[in-house]
Amino acid sequence: MNAPPEQSKFQAYRARKKAAGLREVRMWVPDTRTPEFQAEARRQAALLNHSDDEKEAIALMEALASEVWEDGDWR
Repeated sequence: MNAPPEQSKFQAYRARKKAAGLREVRMWVPDTRTPEFQAEARRQAALLNHSDDEKEAIALMEALASEVWEDGDWR
């Protein structure tokens, strides 16, 4: 029996990717839409707000961003 067209379409897609030297990886990540996740994110952000760690992290990100921007290699 032949596979449904939709299934064979994905099989062909995966075969092309595999032939290109890629492999499929699936992973589970936290659902950022849940109220629990959002509350925890707010809690952690409040802990960092105006802390020395936050200032250091922002300074590092700005320095790295300016290096990339000046080099023109931002893609």
